Amino acid sequence: MTEGKTFKRRVRERMARTGEAYTTARRHVLGAAKPPVDPAILRGYPATGGGVHHDSALLGRVLRQAGVVAPHSGEPYSEAMLAGLGGGIGFLYAIFEYTEMTTMTIVTQHHPEPFIPAALTRAGIGYEIRQTGSAKIAERHLREVLGDGRAAISRVDRHALPWHPGLPFGDGYEIAVIGLDGDTVYVDDERTTPERIPLSALETAWARHRKGKHHLLALQPGSSSPIQDAIRDAIATTIAHLTGPVLNNYFDVNMGLSGMRRLVEQLGDTTGKKGWSARFATPGALFSALARLHVCLEIEYGSPGATRPIYADFLDEAAPLIDPRLTEAATLYRQSATAWSTLASAALTPLIPQLPRFAEILEEYMTLQITQGSTAAPQLAALTAESFNLSTKAEPLTNEERTDLFTQLADHAAEALTLEGRAITVLRD
Repeated sequence: MTEGKTFKRRVRERMARTGEAYTTARRHVLGAAKPPVDPAILRGYPATGGGVHHDSALLGRVLRQAGVVAPHSGEPYSEAMLAGLGGGIGFLYAIFEYTEMTTMTIVTQHHPEPFIPAALTRAGIGYEIRQTGSAKIAERHLREVLGDGRAAISRVDRHALPWHPGLPFGDGYEIAVIGLDGDTVYVDDERTTPERIPLSALETAWARHRKGKHHLLALQPGSSSPIQDAIRDAIATTIAHLTGPVLNNYFDVNMGLSGMRRLVEQLGDTTGKKGWSARFATPGALFSALARLHVCLEIEYGSPGATRPIYADFLDEAAPLIDPRLTEAATLYRQSATAWSTLASAALTPLIPQLPRFAEILEEYMTLQITQGSTAAPQLAALTAESFNLSTKAEPLTNEERTDLFTQLADHAAEALTLEGRAITVLRD
């Protein structure tokens, strides 16, 4: 408990100093963590947890342990450079209507190409992927890779991990297995110290992600590609997927700038059947949609500020190597990040008292993940259950309050969309 209070105090001190949101500040504070000291953990593995963007930070730590450096600096790859090489930003906005419920998802990182393989491929860093339907073979693969002194990046069902309780959606998520002691594995994820869990617990999460059952990626580093070519290809892909077809089917209307326009239109539509006002008409449905809007823009499927701040850092790092004008686009993306974060904050309106409580739960949840991890599994599960139950207690808004709220949210989204369009114009020139 003391550790959690100390961590939150440090995060809040940084928030006061920098003006950052809690989600951003907490990840920066994690940078002060110390490397693990345990003979079962791979030699040279850096401090676990931390970073701004989960996949990029995780890959950066694995590359650092393998001794891989960026060709343009001779230093370990920055998290921002890896985020850019992985495809950088994207935007997927979709509402899924079922008989029993309506759900909303926003993905703010490049999608749907797997992030870590994309970054490695562009950088010309060799890797192998092993995948099998057999738990026995998967364990053999894991032991072989760790026995070679390499970390194993495993794709698991996030909500099957003890420190990520949630609904059984089979949500694909990368972790790094960095040590093995008999039938105990050491995992790098969110916690500032490695998670130490039974191999059977890893196997459960590993097998439950059916689209990538027992998926394992391990580095085979050798020569790298020219970084300038990799950067140009990454930026070109990001532009193409923000402005044009991604999947070449009907779903493309939900992606990129088109998806942003749909969000603006549907937030602002207070009379039509496609608007949020109609789709999330009941207090419980509106609570869930607003909570989800906040989480998607600040926590899940990207990083705080709709992944735009770290992409801006990538453009700044790339500018001296490619084109100084990239810094202009970086400035615009930081401005759009502010608009997205303002939208995310406005979604947790105090007009619905249960939403501020949801924000408190998020803060406590993330603090427990970072400071205690799997040892706090019962508390994390209780917080998750409470957050789900809040929707049943949500208080209704008046018609005037609903109209004002949706207008406010639409205005923030429209501001972000305008800035995103200007940034794309700069990148294209």
